Amino acid sequence: MTFSKDHSAGYLVNHLARVFARGLAARIKPLGLTIGTFPALLELWEEDGLTQKQLVERLDIEQATMANTLARMERDGLITRLKDATDGRVQRVWLTDHARALEAPATEAALAENTAALAPLSSEEQSLFLALMRRIITAAR
Repeated sequence: MTFSKDHSAGYLVNHLARVFARGLAARIKPLGLTIGTFPALLELWEEDGLTQKQLVERLDIEQATMANTLARMERDGLITRLKDATDGRVQRVWLTDHARALEAPATEAALAENTAALAPLSSEEQSLFLALMRRIITAAR
């Protein structure tokens, strides 16, 4: 069988991810946010005070990448890192008031991008598309 990028799930998913990322980047840039920090913000908006290790596990990224991302987020005034109250070896990542205030406009931007990108599909197709992606992700873990 000959390889064809138009019939490669991996190629198409990667290309689609870039399309989504480009659209979301344009929508969140006016908020001072980047695609690199957005996944960590989503996790922290859901549960503030996570450790770096927890963020690495939840986002399935390399430790060094997360360390660099958190350093940028701290520099940009989005997070603070404080020692854990019960274990001084552990640092917890806390959102700043500034980052908390960005949750609504940033998630609205993400919803708008999802709506625009999925517009060519019917509502039934959108539901099926999302369900199939979740199933593949779950199976890959």
